[in-house]
Amino acid sequence: MTTTADAATGLTAAEVAERVADGRVNDVPDAPMRTIPQIIKANVITPVNGIIGTLFVLILVAGFPADSLFAGVIVSNSIIGIGQELQARRTLGALAVLSAPIARVVRDGETSEIEVSAVVADDILEMRPGDQLVVDGEVVTESGLEMDESLLTGESDAVQKTPGDEVLSGSFVGAGSGRYRATRIGADAYAAKLADEARRFEMADSELRRGVNTILRWLIVIIPPAAALLLLRQLGTTDAWQEALQSTVAAAVAMVPDGLVLLTSLSFITGVVALAKRKALAKELASVELLARVDTLCLDKTGTITTGEISLASVIPLRDTTEHEAAEVLGALGAADPAPNATLAAIIATHRAPDGWDAGESMPFSSARKWAATEFRERGIYYLGAPDILFDDDDQAERAIADEAAAAGTRVLLVTRARGPWLGDQLVEQRDPVALVLLEDTVRPDAPEILAYFREQGVTLKVISGDNPSTVAAVARRAGIETAAGGIDARTLPENQDELAEVLEANTVFGRVTPHQKRAMVHALQSRGHTVAMTGDGVNDVLALKDADMGIAMGSGSAAARAVAQLVLLDNKFATLPRVLAEGRRVINNIERVANLFITKAAYAVLLTALVGIAGSPFPFLPRQLTLIGTFSIGVPGFFLALAPNESLVEPGFLTRVLRFSIPAGAIAGLTTYVLWEIVRRLDDVTLPEARTAATATLLVFGLVILILISRPLRPWKIGLATAMAGMYSLTMVVPSMRDYFQLDLPGTTAWIMVAAAGIIGGAAITAITRLTLPHR
Repeated sequence: MTTTADAATGLTAAEVAERVADGRVNDVPDAPMRTIPQIIKANVITPVNGIIGTLFVLILVAGFPADSLFAGVIVSNSIIGIGQELQARRTLGALAVLSAPIARVVRDGETSEIEVSAVVADDILEMRPGDQLVVDGEVVTESGLEMDESLLTGESDAVQKTPGDEVLSGSFVGAGSGRYRATRIGADAYAAKLADEARRFEMADSELRRGVNTILRWLIVIIPPAAALLLLRQLGTTDAWQEALQSTVAAAVAMVPDGLVLLTSLSFITGVVALAKRKALAKELASVELLARVDTLCLDKTGTITTGEISLASVIPLRDTTEHEAAEVLGALGAADPAPNATLAAIIATHRAPDGWDAGESMPFSSARKWAATEFRERGIYYLGAPDILFDDDDQAERAIADEAAAAGTRVLLVTRARGPWLGDQLVEQRDPVALVLLEDTVRPDAPEILAYFREQGVTLKVISGDNPSTVAAVARRAGIETAAGGIDARTLPENQDELAEVLEANTVFGRVTPHQKRAMVHALQSRGHTVAMTGDGVNDVLALKDADMGIAMGSGSAAARAVAQLVLLDNKFATLPRVLAEGRRVINNIERVANLFITKAAYAVLLTALVGIAGSPFPFLPRQLTLIGTFSIGVPGFFLALAPNESLVEPGFLTRVLRFSIPAGAIAGLTTYVLWEIVRRLDDVTLPEARTAATATLLVFGLVILILISRPLRPWKIGLATAMAGMYSLTMVVPSMRDYFQLDLPGTTAWIMVAAAGIIGGAAITAITRLTLPHR
């Protein structure tokens, strides 16, 4: 027999056990994370591996197994990809425990926190400001309960809820408190879908991915006809079809950017894992890229610039109010709120509930209203909130006291008593000031240094807060924001987006900002082409966090803020943000460098294939020789470049910049190498293997020149890397067994002079191209 839980006591232990035995538990399905077999399949069966595998089969069919060395990239791509994804899965799984939501349930008359999966049908759950509902249910009690369902419906206006109303998991408490009975749990609840999205580890769309995918699509179009042309011409000029196929495979291998996709994913994954080790949970791989592209950082004052630990500094009675009377009012207001926020908690800590104050109607604090109210029977209606909202026009003397305190950086609240009947969420027009409450919120010790770092990196800072503009400006100045001369009152901001953007561009500090205005500010900045990051920890930040290009929440913040943010600082350390920025820049800049290497290789391979196909001459390289060039000038160096430190400023236009450099550089390398090949192979005393050795050496020189140029600013380790690659190639030329395998026959002095001349001329041309196309390097 099913029983209904009482709102005050909840289910009993026996009733919970009965539901667990019946399977009526909140068994939320695991997010569709890939299993180990799926991970192996996804990293082995890829388009690049498929192309290389096909070429591997063709070279075996042609009867040249020694030329199949290039197929080793299938093994390396697969092993590295599988290893990195497994590591990322383990790391994210550990962090998921730290950031997992909890449920606050009432059982046997006691309130306790349990795992979401331990909720059972008909459980009574508590709702407090900032809580995100974990199951669907029906409201049973409420005190000024307002639910924000913007994550579900897109509507940002708060919805008032009364007993009997339905509430959905995924919505969050905007104001007030209450309790609700769980009605739909497990896979039937909307929370299952949220968990599905929150825990899936995937690469979101990004400029880098779009650029890399565009390049790959074009190469898929270009490679087949180029290879077909070469094969047809080689069949007409060579004695055996096997040699024609060998040359075609060599050209095709060179045109495929076999390591580009792997190193792009590797860079993202290592970035996310590096952040995870610093207790920063990125919900998608592209998060590190997004913050690196941010040029405007919007900061919420409380909990970001400041520690968020609010303490009561003093209480200033106003007019005829005594200190004792002010203390009684504050104690009564604190006791009347069943779910006090941090501000009210600071007041409660020093003001106990007085006797004889019987609370009736109440209206909890709302970031939109900027005040809370309680009606005490036979004692009147009292408001607590923002002074500039609650003061009347004739309270000039009291307003001056509040303004002076706010200008000093103190957070100021006003207590007023209404002269009129209860009007719910509407202010009674006539009110008498009772007392000013001065609160202190300490600036984080590392805030000045961190904010200075962002300014040095070209990131524009905007401080957006619901507090008094003077208070916010004073705190911003203490944190080292020199442009915070005065704060702008958000109530004076225009609603037109263009006009709002103008004000935002010209000012730094904004106070009395409502949640809707925070979101409007984000949209206005984005309309000017800015990439906007928003930090926050409260329910009033959720809308802006959701719509910002990069939402950053504190781990101690509200469940709703953590749910919508793309990055969660689990240890609440604001100092982690510079590391996130640096990690993102490392990823973007290094992927660009690696892309320059691979696309340059593809460009010179396509050009060489076209020239040889048109001319009908022998192909300058064997597959194994191109593997040698790719390994020493691209593959091994690219791996180290992808993981190297790099905090250079990020510029837009990834694809354009890569193509602007790679196509001319590849064209110079390909054309110079082809001209040298045609000249050297026609010399009387030079054999075909010797001409191929000269072409191989020339192309390798160009590869190392490009490697050095794109690695600037040069560091000792980068010079050492290029030197090591040149040394290994030289060793290949010296060791007879290696020279024989790669079919490298040393040509005469004349050929080497030509190689040196080609290297100098081509290297100078590529250097000029680098200065023209990559000036930031």
